[in-house]
Amino acid sequence: MFATLRRCAQVVSTTSKPTSNHFFAGTATTSKISRRKSPLTRVSVDGLFQTYKPVTPGLRHLKRPLNPHIYAGRPVRLLTYPLRKSGGRNNTGRITVRHRGGGHRQRIRIVDWKRAEGGIWDVVRIEYDPGRSAHLALIKRRRTPETAEASAPVDGEEPQQGSGWAYILATEGMRAGDSVQSFRSGIPPDLVPGLNLTLPGAKSKSQSASSDNENADTSSSLALGIFRALTLKSGNVLPLALIPPGTVVHNLTLTPTGPARLVRSAGTSALVVAHENADQSPSPTPTLYSQVRLASGEIRRILQSAFATIGTVSNPLWKNRSLGKAGRSRWLGWRPAVRGVAMNAKDHPHGGGRGKGKSNKHPVSIWGWGTKGTRTRKPGPKGPKNSNKLVIKERPRGVDRRKI
Repeated sequence: MFATLRRCAQVVSTTSKPTSNHFFAGTATTSKISRRKSPLTRVSVDGLFQTYKPVTPGLRHLKRPLNPHIYAGRPVRLLTYPLRKSGGRNNTGRITVRHRGGGHRQRIRIVDWKRAEGGIWDVVRIEYDPGRSAHLALIKRRRTPETAEASAPVDGEEPQQGSGWAYILATEGMRAGDSVQSFRSGIPPDLVPGLNLTLPGAKSKSQSASSDNENADTSSSLALGIFRALTLKSGNVLPLALIPPGTVVHNLTLTPTGPARLVRSAGTSALVVAHENADQSPSPTPTLYSQVRLASGEIRRILQSAFATIGTVSNPLWKNRSLGKAGRSRWLGWRPAVRGVAMNAKDHPHGGGRGKGKSNKHPVSIWGWGTKGTRTRKPGPKGPKNSNKLVIKERPRGVDRRKI
């Protein structure tokens, strides 16, 4: 029996060996060539997103913004510190932030939100930050005779915080080789000859004094135009009083000495609407404000002595990305959001019972607040509309928001 099986196997192998080898060799060569021609990654028709060949279900719907200028290496270690995960728990172990936990190890990038140091800074590279939607720019202070002591480290030495290296939010269009400047410590006196910075909100001079100095006003206007041409560049930091209306800004501070608080997410920007005038105030030393329209549509008064960065935040296509699978959301530290009707009665007001019904109850959150249209805004200084005196026009809500 075994001899018969061996003879049959020999006959089959001898008769089909040439055809078999020729067929598999041809298909192997063809597949190898086709694999070179059609790689795993693809570029969308508009050239803005990167998609993938659906060799696995998780790659079928994966869509990422195409950013070939992003640095592929690791961040500067001395400008970062490790993220200690808490799983959404506070110091007593209670869950204070739901749907958080797990995720890949991350290092927090130390971002310079104040930009207090002046001078010219060169953009070394644009980096990815896992902790935010926008990209970061690694900048290095340009060597000058005044900054020779705090110059950049020599080759082979790691950059250190406060040694002429920093991370800032990258603006849209910023690339390696660009230069940025911060005027938070003041305007250099030799920047523009004959520059007389009269703030937009300052009290105007008398009519007789202005008529006697028409030539001086013309030269000062020319110097102001040169100053704006030199300073109104993407990534530069200026006080709001020196930014003309209609300029797109981000990274707004609320105080003259504080860090940037507003408009920091990817693709967001604010618009300087107007500057208030001191002539309209009866006080001899009024507090001047500028009107800024935020990304939400809210128009807010911000101190003219506060600061803002020119331009739009980078990575505007971040909102159109698609993670492709649930596991990629877990890598980012997000856990599943469980429905209330699927919980036990002790875990949610909608929980319990035999079936999926929430009983004859109004929809509420896990804490018992009304949801699905119930108004929950509390009365008081932070509750009703027009309670914040610095807000001129509140953000549009409901039907008004859909009209934008």
